[in-house]
Amino acid sequence: MRVSAIGCTAVTASLLVALAACGGREAAAPSTAASGSGSGECQGQQTTGITDTSIKLGGIYPLSGPASAYGDIPKGIKAYFDYINAEKNGIGGRKVEFVVRDDGYQPPKAVEEARRLVEQEQVFALFQTLGTPSTTATWDYTNQQKVPQVFVATGASKWGSDTAHPWTIGWQPNYISEARVYAQYLKQERPDAKVAVLYQNDDFGKDLLGGFKKAIEGSKITVAAEQSYEVSDPSVDPQMRNLAGSKADVLLNITTPKFGSQALAADAKNTSWNPLHIVNNVAASITVLKPVGFPNVQGVVSSTYYKDPNDPKWKTDPEMMLYYAKMKQYAPDADPTVPYHTFGWAVASSFHKAMEAAKCPTREGLRDAMRALQNVQVDMLLPGVTLNTAADDGFPIESMQLMKFQGERWELFGDVIDTRKEFGPLTD
Repeated sequence: MRVSAIGCTAVTASLLVALAACGGREAAAPSTAASGSGSGECQGQQTTGITDTSIKLGGIYPLSGPASAYGDIPKGIKAYFDYINAEKNGIGGRKVEFVVRDDGYQPPKAVEEARRLVEQEQVFALFQTLGTPSTTATWDYTNQQKVPQVFVATGASKWGSDTAHPWTIGWQPNYISEARVYAQYLKQERPDAKVAVLYQNDDFGKDLLGGFKKAIEGSKITVAAEQSYEVSDPSVDPQMRNLAGSKADVLLNITTPKFGSQALAADAKNTSWNPLHIVNNVAASITVLKPVGFPNVQGVVSSTYYKDPNDPKWKTDPEMMLYYAKMKQYAPDADPTVPYHTFGWAVASSFHKAMEAAKCPTREGLRDAMRALQNVQVDMLLPGVTLNTAADDGFPIESMQLMKFQGERWELFGDVIDTRKEFGPLTD
């Protein structure tokens, strides 16, 4: 997954109707957020950024910089919102405006953009702030301002386990659970594996690596070598050379797209080292693998939880057919085969479901709804993967399936793994 003082603007007749339905007031003194009053369970709740006909959301992505590949995600989101605005009368009769800001994958810039979206743009919620470092830098602010920070685009485990930031929640499977899936796979396929690990030196990389180390405790699997990199590094080639020296038979690649592609290429060039290559989900897009050359990435393993637009298995799937048609219509310059666009479509659809479930069309209503999702089906997710949260469970998606790259696409294998049932709750 921001202004000093926000004054209430002139209230239109239509807005008065909306506020009255949720206990609104006809006039309000300037405050950090527009508030409702009157009677009913929505009394006194925040209505900044939402009217009876509109809802304004803000997203923060690295449209530039070392993680700019993720800039495709908001294109898929916008296509979904444009589609429902034009053909479904928005969400509950409210047309969605999605304002996107670029932080260049720099946490200080993310804070600046978050403040701008909240304080100047007066968004109803931050929908998607991408990256663990950027989201970590902004969640104190969003929670102090009591602004929903919904379905952040990072799998850090703290978004679901932390109790001090109730306004922030993740979406995708958390990195510790993803690590457990890889550990289980190795226990079955390579029980004596020696693993070399390349990881990003921040909360993202450390979260997945720590989860993996804990998951292999008590087994014969060992971490033979580990190398970290900074997002400012020009290349991970030196780290890959060091890892190759370990002669490990498995490489766990915990990277973002630019560095994931570099690591895959370095692995392919080193013909004297041929480890089983596991690449984490956030760098498993075909756009990461294609520059390396498909012949050079055969047999690479990863995991997923949403449908791959390149898999012919979904060719006649109603949601995938809808996605292709609406991407062509509303985002004609975007390639629908890019999985990051599909990710965006899926998470936008998830927001749609969460907003529809809100008892009040308020910030508090959304905050509560996103922590009370029960077996919510999102059609772009894999069959068997649903949204589930509770007051003490802030992890919407905790199921995933392994996949292997074969030919020119990923192929799913095995069953969907419900990590809640398979591994139990996360522990510190």
